[in-house]
Amino acid sequence: MATYCLTVARLRVALGQGARRLHVSAAFNAKANVSMSRFEPTNYVNYEQLSRNVNIVRKRLNRPLTLSEKIVYGHLDDPVGQEISRGRTYLRLRPDRVAMQDATAQMAMLQFISSGLPQVAVPSTIHCDHLIEAQIGGAKDLARAKDINAEVYNFLASAGAKYGVGFWKPGSGIIHQIILENYAYPGVLLIGTDSHTPNGGGLGSVCIGVGGADAVDVMAGIPWELKCPNVIGVKLTGKLSGWTSPKDVILKVAGILTVKGGTGAIVEYHGPGVDSISCTGMATICNMGAEIGATTSLFPYNHRMKTYLEKTNRGEIAALADEYADLLVPDPGCEYDSVIEINLDELKPHINGPFTPDLAHSIADIGATAVKNSWPLEVKVGLIGSCTNSSYEDMGRSASVAKQALDKGLKCKAAFTITPGSEQIRATIERDGYAKILNDVGGMVLANACGPCIGQWDRRDVKKGEKNTIVTSYNRNFTARNDANPATHAFVASPEIVTALAIAGTLAFNPEVDYLTAANGEKFKLEPPNADELPTKDFDPGQDTYQHPPAEGGANLKVEVSPTSTRLQLLDPFDKWAGGDLEDMQVLIKVKGKCTTDHISAAGPWLKFRGHLDNISNNMLIGAVNIENDGINKLKNQLTGEYGGVPDVARHYKANGLPWVVVGDDNYGEGSSREHAALEPRHLGGRAIIVKSFARIHETNLKKQGLLPLTFQDPADYDKIRPDDKISIKGLKSFSPGKPLLAVVKHSDGTTNEFQLNHTFNETQIEWFQAGSALNRMKELQ
Repeated sequence: MATYCLTVARLRVALGQGARRLHVSAAFNAKANVSMSRFEPTNYVNYEQLSRNVNIVRKRLNRPLTLSEKIVYGHLDDPVGQEISRGRTYLRLRPDRVAMQDATAQMAMLQFISSGLPQVAVPSTIHCDHLIEAQIGGAKDLARAKDINAEVYNFLASAGAKYGVGFWKPGSGIIHQIILENYAYPGVLLIGTDSHTPNGGGLGSVCIGVGGADAVDVMAGIPWELKCPNVIGVKLTGKLSGWTSPKDVILKVAGILTVKGGTGAIVEYHGPGVDSISCTGMATICNMGAEIGATTSLFPYNHRMKTYLEKTNRGEIAALADEYADLLVPDPGCEYDSVIEINLDELKPHINGPFTPDLAHSIADIGATAVKNSWPLEVKVGLIGSCTNSSYEDMGRSASVAKQALDKGLKCKAAFTITPGSEQIRATIERDGYAKILNDVGGMVLANACGPCIGQWDRRDVKKGEKNTIVTSYNRNFTARNDANPATHAFVASPEIVTALAIAGTLAFNPEVDYLTAANGEKFKLEPPNADELPTKDFDPGQDTYQHPPAEGGANLKVEVSPTSTRLQLLDPFDKWAGGDLEDMQVLIKVKGKCTTDHISAAGPWLKFRGHLDNISNNMLIGAVNIENDGINKLKNQLTGEYGGVPDVARHYKANGLPWVVVGDDNYGEGSSREHAALEPRHLGGRAIIVKSFARIHETNLKKQGLLPLTFQDPADYDKIRPDDKISIKGLKSFSPGKPLLAVVKHSDGTTNEFQLNHTFNETQIEWFQAGSALNRMKELQ
């Protein structure tokens, strides 16, 4: 389906000045060397190279390009020779930079150390945001985290110093907010070891979530592979107003596309409605695009991005982007693979959940729907912030709602927490009075970190197993994700809706039409929130929390990992493929229904082991539902006949030389980018994961670690496998791209089944499998 892209003419009007491309002029030469960030003054924005590559590809393809195609194809390693076919070919790309959060950076840096390379080849950063548990408040929680995680923080800081990686200390903020404030800019290609890296699309960037092994490739200077994405267009018309927010756009899109509708595609927003959304609002929309499985999402460059760049001390980048404005928007007449149209004038506030982020409801309907489904109406906790919604504007709109309640003598009926996105946001909302308002209404400001969004929440107001409802401005609401309680019904909405529901204390409250009762007994309605997009006094940067790599390099520095540590463990290489078919592998578990990376490798209290592969492997698949008995972390050991936990049985099989496989359902591995969900099965003796379909990042992570991610050619073959089966995979001696493999299934009653298994391996990825892992292959090629 085709649609016309946003025109350059419209952009030039929006910019409010002539967005004239200067090809050869003194002005161009003066702006040629603009630093990518203030932290890397000698690494420059290279729009000239991007433009040159785009022109080569456009001429080759002989058609207009979408914005995402311009940025992706503009970073091709070989724009002249690269085969380009959406949804089919693998692209070899040269990303501009890498970002890693502390939970995934541990394994990424351990793998980089194993590579033997002296320095990273591209600008890279580590961000300490995942290991801070929310307990009693920001300052005390941060101090506790620094003490508990000192070994890990010291490792990451010293590894960063040795290998040339910038280090953002604990308390600096959430990785994606830091990237938006400092590193994202129109046209950059950035990869990050977190699934919500697409947040940077709010600044016209292509920012893609990956596993740590992908990050190692880029840091090693190796071209990074990505299957050529399809492009889904979302045309926005009308204008946001009233209670409707940017979050409602992505909540609506999630309801349309579902959790797997964006798989293999970049979502590109365009149309006249774009200009009614702030830059940080666009980031919110792109951030939660991870919940539809999209490779990434992005918006075209406009005056909202320009203003944000200027407010975050990057006016030179904004000026240079103006000069290359035609490069940073879609070509007129470009075509999308499919198009969704949303009229912002008609869009209503949404709330999605429980248990999945694509179960969309309008705020007007959620009360009745909750009653119908026996979901608890009482809101126990409202939580605002997270990487999705923690901007200055988000905090301001929430404070606008909270102040109305305070003026009427009300406080929140529910518990209420606030997570600033960065130290800069924290300092600025304190200076401007927003933090005081949110505190006064009953809120508790947490540390500048991920906190409850990723399960780092020491929740004590309900018992495990107690049915309850929470509402958040986060992005994910999988079972037990936030508080480890599978009975918690988590709903996702905008910060202002969450604030209103926390004040009202019930899901059955629609702030557009319903009334609250003031302290004096009067009935009143909340007015739609109103707040500045950006601070009028500029941002207060707060404390300096950045550690530069030493200017003299790190050759003489040491990175110590104690052999007795329970938090960190140097990696041993995985074994190579033995050269034959994989015979008589035991089915470890046949998973029933949704199986996210949270089910495969839980976060929360397990985050402390992310740098120790053997210890973290004790959480492998402990959240998955076993189809044999509908149990969680309870399966039959086929060697002993006894029942045990999934990791325990896997370890027993490995110790007895019995390889195993996992069988799964649709969209297996959706959610986080955590490569531990691939490392753990490999470490404990797994050889293949056979499912109906995979989420993109997890499939790649499995390949990187030498596992076989395979899909049923006929999804109905899933039903033919029994929990006690043994499976052989035939055809590996002639393993090649596009050629299915054969599964031979032996049942305990002596009968067998055979069926075809598909795969998406290319030639390079087959070499990873044969070498035992991508890291093994990298070493072979050195």
